[in-house]
Amino acid sequence: MKKQAGFTLIELVAVLVILALLGAMAVPRFSNMQDDALTAAKQGSSMAVKSAHSIAIAKLKDLPDVDQLVTYVGGESTLTAVATGVQVNINGTDYIVPTYTDSTCSSATGNTTDQVGCVGSIP
Repeated sequence: MKKQAGFTLIELVAVLVILALLGAMAVPRFSNMQDDALTAAKQGSSMAVKSAHSIAIAKLKDLPDVDQLVTYVGGESTLTAVATGVQVNINGTDYIVPTYTDSTCSSATGNTTDQVGCVGSIP
């Protein structure tokens, strides 16, 4: 008589237990990835506007207003000048990179024609 080859039930259960343990360890690592990605996108957008502010000052030899600042931000993002800063769209949600009229970032702009002395970060 031929002996049948294959896995025993105990071997299959052991493999399933090992796979379940590996899965249980991997889920917490990837569960907050979406939050981390949003935080990184907010930081990246804020830094892009800050860089554009520096470039605008260098090219204009003066402080740009909010409208001018938007034209110096590159990339494929949809940007809009609003009274309190630069509006960016991240994954379908609008966020505002705040702008300030002074260099200490304490007095917020109130109009798109206000000169920008400082650029903040998306909260």
